Amino acid sequence: MSGLKKSPEELKAIFQRYAAKEGDPDQLCKDELKMLIQAEFPHLLKGPSSIDDLFKEMDKNGDGEVSFEEFTSLMKKISQ
Repeated sequence: MSGLKKSPEELKAIFQRYAAKEGDPDQLCKDELKMLIQAEFPHLLKGPSSIDDLFKEMDKNGDGEVSFEEFTSLMKKISQ
């Protein structure tokens, strides 16, 4: 999983680049998350995980969007 070994600064830059595409620049909607995963971490979609699964796992507070904290929490878990 070497692709997930990104510094916190790299993850923040990636997150901000995709979050700024629509709506709230501090949150990822499902479409933004899909674009981010497909472009930056396509290996996450190999196997049983789908965008819907990843989104549900990341969206801990159930608000329909993923914050940077929610995003990094899953990235850390996956990279272990």
